[in-house]
This record gives sequence, structure tokens and C-alpha cells, in this order.
Amino acid sequence: MTAPSLPAPDVTARNFWAGQRVRGALAPTLATADAERGTPWPQPLASQYARFFRDGVRTAYEEQVAARQARLTRATLAALVEPDDAHVDEVVDGVLLLCEQSSWCWAAHDDSFDRFGRVTPTVTEPYLDLGAGEVAAQLAWVDHLLGPRLDERAPGVRRRVRHEAQARVLRPFTDRRDWWWLGVDHPIMNWSPWIQGNVLAAALALEEDPARREAVAGLVAEGIAAYWASLPADGGVDEGYHYWWQGAARALEAQDLLAFAGIDPAPEALARIGATVAFPHAMHLGGDWYVNVADGAARPLATWPWNVVHAWALRVGDDAAAQHAASYRGRPGGLFDERASLPRAVGLLSGSWADAPAVAPPLVGRSVFPATGVAVARSVPGSTRGLTVSVKGGHNDENHNHVDVGSVIVALDGVPVVVDAGKPTYRAGTFGPDRYDLWVVRGDWHNVPRVRGVEQAPGAEYAARTFEVSDGAAVAAPAVGQDAERRAGRSLTADEATSPTFDAPADGGTAAGWRVRVEIGRAYPVSGLVEWWREVALEPAAETVTVVDSWAFSPAATNDPGGPTAWHWLLAGDVVLTPGDAVARFAPDSTPDSPPGRALAITWDPASVEAALDVRALDDPELSAVWGEHLTRLRLTARSEAPSGSFQVTMRPIGSGMQEDA
Repeated sequence: MTAPSLPAPDVTARNFWAGQRVRGALAPTLATADAERGTPWPQPLASQYARFFRDGVRTAYEEQVAARQARLTRATLAALVEPDDAHVDEVVDGVLLLCEQSSWCWAAHDDSFDRFGRVTPTVTEPYLDLGAGEVAAQLAWVDHLLGPRLDERAPGVRRRVRHEAQARVLRPFTDRRDWWWLGVDHPIMNWSPWIQGNVLAAALALEEDPARREAVAGLVAEGIAAYWASLPADGGVDEGYHYWWQGAARALEAQDLLAFAGIDPAPEALARIGATVAFPHAMHLGGDWYVNVADGAARPLATWPWNVVHAWALRVGDDAAAQHAASYRGRPGGLFDERASLPRAVGLLSGSWADAPAVAPPLVGRSVFPATGVAVARSVPGSTRGLTVSVKGGHNDENHNHVDVGSVIVALDGVPVVVDAGKPTYRAGTFGPDRYDLWVVRGDWHNVPRVRGVEQAPGAEYAARTFEVSDGAAVAAPAVGQDAERRAGRSLTADEATSPTFDAPADGGTAAGWRVRVEIGRAYPVSGLVEWWREVALEPAAETVTVVDSWAFSPAATNDPGGPTAWHWLLAGDVVLTPGDAVARFAPDSTPDSPPGRALAITWDPASVEAALDVRALDDPELSAVWGEHLTRLRLTARSEAPSGSFQVTMRPIGSGMQEDA
């Protein structure tokens, strides 16, 4: 084989793969691989594929595909540690099952139904999606890692892999340049670097024609550069923390492969990289909890490849990002998580990351991403103790959009209590015209008001008009309509607006007050609404978060609104409601022997609103895995509708103890 292959030690590097560090990290995976060897492989079925088109269920098929690929990853790692015939045979079985699989594309992405009315794949016209890219990359890495043993044990299998990769991925990538995820008639989003990075891996390992290999690398380099250019200068990602890993991190992995192929990022791309590596630790609340927007889980269900962040943070000189990545080195699964894909698993096991000492996370005090309208602050920089609050501006047509302009998240001692429900299990309607019928996406189930009976609307025109961040002492908000220059505290300068963080107090003590003012009136299709300001203030010394909404309607606005104004607060855990007060306690990791931790008290003027609780049982496995059996919406309904006015809620911890240590 003439390809230059991939940047990782292959099976002939016995000192690496037979070493105690790798064996120790892989011990649970090796045990699982040995137990399943010789048993039937997961089998995706045509009826499962067709379910997406029949009843909207996509998980029945995708779970079988994922299980098949996960088993092949385990088998490959086991064969690298012990490359005997039995282990290699298991790998060959998995490889040929993938080669025989009618489609590598996931049913939810295939265009056969739209073009031909078919509920089975059209094998003569393969569709290049995330799933196809993942299979091609996995086979490329298997080929690279075990190539010599595959040639010895199963001559011909590598030739079959090359044939399938050419037909399903490499030729479709070069021959068809109108894929929407390339940015053709569609904004560039996470699909672009994810697919192109996997295509590049397939080309480097499986493309035998040097000219074609070079051509693919050149196209991918253009595509990754376009992705970096699509990010704002501050490095923010409108898809949030979860999809940062499937977008920006995928681009970083592709950039590593491009470097292996001799192509380095341009200076302007390196500047975007330097900004975006700060995004994950800027979103950190504490422990495994993160600020989540759009279709993102607040608590990841698997370990992300922190080795990628660590290496790039060192390269661009971001000490805090490197420190945060290294904090995962000492955690269970920090060196290897068997839910990782094969290339990510190999990356975790090798390179400088594997030798990085474990440290505590930086827990930065302030972060702001003005371009996407996300700001985060914690009351005690460097500690999870106290309150952490995030505010979102932006607009209602972002990637993986939720209707959430002005939404607020509040964490207590590192654990979110005022929450965004996050990512549901995807179905056929999740990305269709019925998306905004889903409760988890709608404004009524985010921490934003319903104005005179009207929810926020989806669409780019429904947006925050102004997003102002100050880290001075918080004071009462100016009256609606007064010049924003009259607000107190230090505002962001033009230079600071391109930087994702600004510093905590130099003495390292308790942070100064912090607030965000965002005008959200344009997010509502409400006649006569002139402006609706939301001000969110964090007072570390008092350990409080206040949210003040101030509004004004035109004199011509109707006095007969379509419904009442209501303020919604989505709460995790158990909630107790009394007049003017709600107490929420969320301790997802508590044990019978652990202290109860503190609760969050939310208070308001009971004369102004009528309070009620709406308990939402969670039957979606992805949501219940994060939040448990239910979420509760605190609904505060205005007793009267005024043409102008304001309303305030205050949040503060009660009780003693900690929910999280780090």
C-alpha cells in the first residue's frame, strides 16, 4: 500500500501497545471485547432503517449501527494489544460486515425517500453524511493500525475496504461539490468539519493515487479554512458546548491531519483557533456540568477528547484552556472512554496528553462571547462555591436553534438549578417544519417571559437588539428608554468584545458585581411592544442573582391582550412553592451518606403575580439521563397588564454545604 497512512503507532509498535499504561487504560474494554468475541454481531435491519420514514423513529437503526461500530473499535484495540489470529479474525468480521452494509448513511440523512420514494438505501447513489464519514474513517484507522496483520491473516480485506471507501465516500466527495454542508446555499455548521475530517482520514490511509490524495487534502484544507472563517472572531459557537465538540473540535482534529499531510493553518485560521479553544472552559459550571444552549446536554453522556484541546491550547498559548483539559486526566475514563470512536480513542491513548499531570480546572470568573451573545460569570473565581449565571442573547434561527433569546441559567455550587432542558432524542420531526412544536425547543419551556400571551417566535428576525455586559458594581437599571451609556460599571470595549474572557479582580478575592442588559422585545411578535429589557445581575458579596424585566408599549397598543404575561423558570430537582418564594434543590450525585447540599431560593413580589408549578415528567432517555425523572416550570403570571413597568425575581442559596467540590 502506497498511502502515507495516519499519525499514530500501528500494531508493529509493540512497546506502545503491549505496555502497561495502555493495557491498564484498556482493561475494561479488553474484557468486554473478549466476552463478546464469537457472539452474534449487532445487525441493522431494513425494517429499522424504514422506521424513520414510516413513524419517525431513527434510533432503532442508528443504535444498531453504533453498536456494530463500537464493537469493531473494541475488537481493534484488543487486536492491537494482543494481535493473535482470534483477535484479528474478530476485526475482519466487523470490517466485512460494514463493507456489506447497504448504506453507511443514516436513514435520517438519506435522500432516497425524497428523490425516489424509497424507504431503503439506493446503493448506486450513496449519500455522504455524518454516518458515512464515520464508517470510512473507522475503516481507515483499522487499516492503518492493523494493516500488516490484516495482510497476513486475511489477504484481500484491505482491497475491499479501499473499494467501498472510494465508491461511498472518496468519489462522492470529489465528484459532487454541491453538498449542502460545504456551505452551498446553507450556512456552514458542524457537519462540514466533521465529515471533511473523516474524508481526509480515509484519503490519507486508503487513497493509493498520490495525485487524488493530494487533491482531497487540498479540498479539505479549503473546507476547514471556510469553517474557521465562519466562526466569529471571539471564538463563540452558536450551537453551544455540546456541538462545539462535533464542530470546532472536529475541525481541530482535521487540522491535525492536514498538518500530517503538510498543510498548516493560515494566520487568520490560527487566530480563530486561538479564540475558540477557550470556549469549553468558559462554559464550565463545575464538575461535569456546562452551560448548554441549542441542542446541547448540560452534562455530557461520554468523555470528550480533551487531548485535542490540550494540544492546541499549548500550541496557541492558552494556559487556562490547557489547565481545564488537563483536569480531565485524573478522572475515570480520562485516558480512554470506550464510547469514543476509534480515532478519538487512539488519540486519547497516545501523544503528550497521555503524560499530562492531572490538575484542578481554572473555573474562570468571567467569560463573554459578544458575537453570539453569551455571557457567563461566577461569584467565586477559581471555585464552584456560590452562584454561576449565564445569559443568552443571539437570535432564534441559530444552528440547532431553541427559542431562547434572553434565557438565563443559574448554577449553585457548580450544579445547574435554573436550567435549559437541552437536547432531546432526535426523531423525524426534530429538524422538519414541526420542530417548534417540541416542548423542549419552545420559548415557553425556556427561562424567558411569555408576553401578553405570546411566545417568542422562531426566525433570525426575532433577536436580541442589544447585548451589554458590565463587570462593575451592579445598580438599579436605568428607566426603559434612557441612554445605555448611563449604566454603571465597566462596559466592554471594542477590543474586549473580540476576546472571550476578561479578568477577575487582580487580588484574587471575591469578584465584583456583574450584569448583562439585553433587549429582547424584538423576539416577540407582539403588536405595540416598544422595548423589553432584561437585566441580570450577579452580586458575589450578597450571593444573589437578580433578574429585572422592564417594558414599554406604545400608547396605541391594544388594551385587550391575547393573554396574560407570564415569567417562566425551568427548575431541576425538587421544588417547594410558598407565597412569594420557591425553593429548588437538585443533588443528582447525592448518596445516603452525603450532606444534602444547599438549595436555591427564588423570590418575587406575590402581589404582582400568581405562582404555579408545572411538573414535566421526562420520558425521553437523553433528557432523563441528565435531569432525572422530571423538570419543574415555575410559572409567574401577571395579575394585571400595564403599558409599562418592571418585575424582579431574586435568587440566592439557602442552607449549608456543597453540591460539588470541583
